[in-house]
Amino acid sequence: MRITKFTHACVRLERDGAVLVIDPGAFSERDALDGADAILITHEHIDHAEPERIAAVVKERGVPVFAHPGVAAALPELTSVITTVQPGESIEAAGFAVSAHGGAHQIIHPDIPRVPNLAWLVEADGTNVYHPGDSFARPDGVDVDTLFLPISGPWMRMAEAVDFAREVNPRRAFALHDALLSDIGLGVVGRNLERLLDVEYARLQPGTTVS
Repeated sequence: MRITKFTHACVRLERDGAVLVIDPGAFSERDALDGADAILITHEHIDHAEPERIAAVVKERGVPVFAHPGVAAALPELTSVITTVQPGESIEAAGFAVSAHGGAHQIIHPDIPRVPNLAWLVEADGTNVYHPGDSFARPDGVDVDTLFLPISGPWMRMAEAVDFAREVNPRRAFALHDALLSDIGLGVVGRNLERLLDVEYARLQPGTTVS
């Protein structure tokens, strides 16, 4: 499985010529969707799902889109093309085995309504990748190989990221939700995570591919 991290929250997975893209939002590069065979959306926020761009790809190539029913209801441009998935369900997308976890966005503020959020566990060839979106939902009973770890946002503290990574205990963790930090902030957070985590941790520059 080849994994490419794009800006902020978008991750592209490739295997045997098939392409699965998670959270192609407004902050991520447009070529993240080139050749996509399926799209997973964690939640409705624009930094995770840019409706017009996704709709254009669906119209051009008939690419299937998977998301929570609440996402389908919140994004009218995509309502008719989204296949809805509930927490606890499993699907196949672009030849990958995918399971949905969690169900709710982390609390931003009590005065801001919470939206649905699905964390996606993608498996192939005896390994897996976990993308939690804007949540710290754990995939209980699963040994996670690669965790995409949120490191910043109005809904979180760094201490929560550390505790989440320790609970999931993956083989390795890569930074996610990182576009809101300045270069100084990225350095501060990165040094602390490297010191506090007992797993391999790194922030991938946008466009970097690992396997």
